[in-house]
Amino acid sequence: MTIRSLDAQHRDALADLLVETVAHGGSVSFMHPLAQDDARAFWEASLAQAASGVRFVLGAFDGETLIGTVTLHCDCPPNQPHRGEIAKMMTAVSHRGRGVGTGLLQEAERIAQQNGRTLLVLDTAVDEGATDFYRKLGYVLAGTIPDFALKPHGGLTGTNIFYKYL
Repeated sequence: MTIRSLDAQHRDALADLLVETVAHGGSVSFMHPLAQDDARAFWEASLAQAASGVRFVLGAFDGETLIGTVTLHCDCPPNQPHRGEIAKMMTAVSHRGRGVGTGLLQEAERIAQQNGRTLLVLDTAVDEGATDFYRKLGYVLAGTIPDFALKPHGGLTGTNIFYKYL
């Protein structure tokens, strides 16, 4: 597995991963069924922001196949220059449980530190989210917000808010 920064040439592979994640119940801000065009539009905007330096979109590859992604947001308000946010953590169904997410998150943390960030925050769905995964990697549960969002296939789920000092 290799991890590298992604750009516009990876848009379609990212869109495929997003559609797959949502179809399998991943709570990443979208509802099922997610149209490929909508997924491409999301990544086009996200990658444009990455090109401007306010976020980092990372990808994990098995050979030339994209098998996971995570986004690090560093575009926080002026009173939060020390903080970053982890978002859109996704691993291809075929590669789950193989360390892809761990590798991606560790690389995001390294980049956050390089960019002067000392605190990371993230959220994950209570139902079928990655709470145990984030705890294992040193993230601390700050609290839970009930009925925060709709699950991709319907019904409400809470969200767990985590933080980690780097």
